[in-house]
Amino acid sequence: MKYGKKYSDSIKEVDITKAYDVDEAVKNVLSTAKAKFDETIELHVRLGVDPRQADQQVRGTVVLPNGTGKSVKVLVIARGDKAEAALKAGADIVGAEEIIAKIQTQNFLDFYVVITTPDMMGQLGRVAKILGPKGLMPSPKSGTVTMDVVKAINETKAGKVEYRVDKTAIIHCPIGKKSFGEQKISENFQTLMDAIVKAKPAAAKGIYVRSVTLASTMGPGIKVAYRA
Repeated sequence: MKYGKKYSDSIKEVDITKAYDVDEAVKNVLSTAKAKFDETIELHVRLGVDPRQADQQVRGTVVLPNGTGKSVKVLVIARGDKAEAALKAGADIVGAEEIIAKIQTQNFLDFYVVITTPDMMGQLGRVAKILGPKGLMPSPKSGTVTMDVVKAINETKAGKVEYRVDKTAIIHCPIGKKSFGEQKISENFQTLMDAIVKAKPAAAKGIYVRSVTLASTMGPGIKVAYRA
């Protein structure tokens, strides 16, 4: 396979077959992020679970201490007092039936997170087939179906991320930007890993954390020697 020059140069700087300790892995993932834009740093964790089994799902949310570096556009579906509170709390878009209709008829998806109150979930069901595949459907598990919309908005804006295991038993999650530097990326890494370890299903057998990899948007994957 032919790689671009920057990627090829990055590969020469590290041993992509070696698992580095956390601090060294973070240093390497930052040094190999050579694009002209501020690359996102992602964490990829392969788990010893069978995602096909309902009792081996791994999913949750955690507020990263240093945020993600991404400006998060929040849509709140609510009425009355809750809608007013959402606007005051800094929600980017607030509405009810008219927004749901816009999603349904115009495929309106100009937002990153949807927060709603329980009474609106029946209406939101009309657009579940649009929001669901894009990971935008609110759920009580992720804290996005709640009466406390202000708290949900504040946490989302502060850097709350949702992690969930995919069909191949891997969690993919952003933990910051290259510009964060080593300390902030390391702190976010540890916070997310702690949450994933705590979320281990009782039904999971054998080794839970199988492999951990850090990667920038355009750089190579850096293996991490992680011990839970």
